Amino acid sequence: MSYNQTPPEGKDPALWEIAQKRASFKTHAMAYLIVNLFLWGIWYFTGNSNLNMDADVWRGSHYPWPIWTTLGWGVGLAFHFAAAYVFPKVNSVEREYEKLKNQKQKQL
Repeated sequence: MSYNQTPPEGKDPALWEIAQKRASFKTHAMAYLIVNLFLWGIWYFTGNSNLNMDADVWRGSHYPWPIWTTLGWGVGLAFHFAAAYVFPKVNSVEREYEKLKNQKQKQL
């Protein structure tokens, strides 16, 4: 989801960026929840929920295939959470810009 990069007048740009990251994460989390509930619902209601935890569960039609979308997408969601709440002030573009600026000043 794309958000406005420039904050409204009178708003702190750093706080605005953090707010954008958190709002984006919340949208991502809702999409994750809705889609995964839908996929697990399909699996459940197509008769694949009668699991006998034996060896045939992983080979037959009872295989819980939504686990792959749940786990795979969950990894991406975890990284998005970290960027929004754990390390919200980490801005790689700003950091790289400062590094290049310092290198240029050392050359002069």
